[in-house]
Amino acid sequence: MTIAIRVEGVSKRYVLQHQQRERYTTFRDSFASAARRLGKRAIGKATHDSVTEEEFWALRDMDFKIDQGERVGIIGRNGAGKSTLLKILSHITEPTEGRITITGKVASLLEVGTGFHPELTGRENIFLNGAILGMARAEIQRKFDEIVDFAGVERFLDTPVKRYSSGMYVRLAFAVGANLDPEILIVDEVLAVGDAEFQRKCMGKMEEVGSSGRTVLFVSHNLPTVLRLCPRTLLLEGGRLIGSGESSRIIQTYLAAKALGTADRHGLSDVRRIGGMGERFRFTGCSVLNAQGMATNRLLFGEPISIRLDTVANEDIDEVSVAVGFDNYAEVRVATVLSEESGVLYDYSAKQTREITTRPQHFVLKPGRYFVTLGARRQGQPLDQLSQALSFDVDSVPWQEVQPPSETSGIVQVFAEWVGTDG
Repeated sequence: MTIAIRVEGVSKRYVLQHQQRERYTTFRDSFASAARRLGKRAIGKATHDSVTEEEFWALRDMDFKIDQGERVGIIGRNGAGKSTLLKILSHITEPTEGRITITGKVASLLEVGTGFHPELTGRENIFLNGAILGMARAEIQRKFDEIVDFAGVERFLDTPVKRYSSGMYVRLAFAVGANLDPEILIVDEVLAVGDAEFQRKCMGKMEEVGSSGRTVLFVSHNLPTVLRLCPRTLLLEGGRLIGSGESSRIIQTYLAAKALGTADRHGLSDVRRIGGMGERFRFTGCSVLNAQGMATNRLLFGEPISIRLDTVANEDIDEVSVAVGFDNYAEVRVATVLSEESGVLYDYSAKQTREITTRPQHFVLKPGRYFVTLGARRQGQPLDQLSQALSFDVDSVPWQEVQPPSETSGIVQVFAEWVGTDG
């Protein structure tokens, strides 16, 4: 197998400068400081601003290889080093240490309008971008109609791109990069700017690029998209590569790290609420209960699930509907249970607390990690909402073979009756 990208011991260092400044100065303070500096110069003393320097390593000791035709995702928290790595792979910046070997022409889409000149028209930028990618004019002309059709900007083709919306920028930039047959396509989170229909087209195009033997690197915080598009994923943390392998396993590792401190949670004081919610009504505690009614963060496959909620109202309020949502390791919603669908609404007086327990029926989750989201509303108006209030794991049982979660095996275990007849 031909190696498309080889990264060996790559590190990137930046030098950050910090200048000490007073938060507030009067004109008299500024005048006095200037006079002191002039006085020091007059008597031959050097003057120095209070500037300190700090080394910041955006990448450290990065080692991996990507084979030709692979579709590889890159995930990690903000500041993990993903964009720095892509800029180095795209030859936008040089590594401080290490070596990168790339076999083939690279097309990069790292931000809106990468490689576009704002004063040129869409038509002119197609030829400019193609030339930057190393394409001959005849090749660009052959692909021109396909690019324009994919981008959907035919009406604005002779308009300067500085007048394009961000969505139009993205559509045209991606269309150029994906349709001019690069051997390696590098795509950052920029696709999030496009609308849902265009994102579907982009996903299909990247799958097509990968299946044709070309290489795709895809950075995104949209984990379901990474799981769908990329069989293999790299996980970055603090500028280091801490995981590489099958996407579902790496994504579970990433989410497990994010979920530290949320498992087996009872209090919710440190959970960030959405907007200004929680003033009239709020959740104050949440826990998963096992079959014995004990709080836990681990359940056995097939064991009934119960969620216990602690709630409080700060004023008289009636007809409160409570919702509990379950998300899987890829942050895909598995199911939501709502009290109002069971005909249950709760009335509260001011300062009243209440413990609520919900027990979803016929609900069997496959082994893996899951997250619980909480919501409350009254007559359709939200009262409180907490995303990923806690997490829990479903473990396989030793006497029963259970397949690990994957993109194709589904999330919920379905037991069915099978009937066959002789022909």
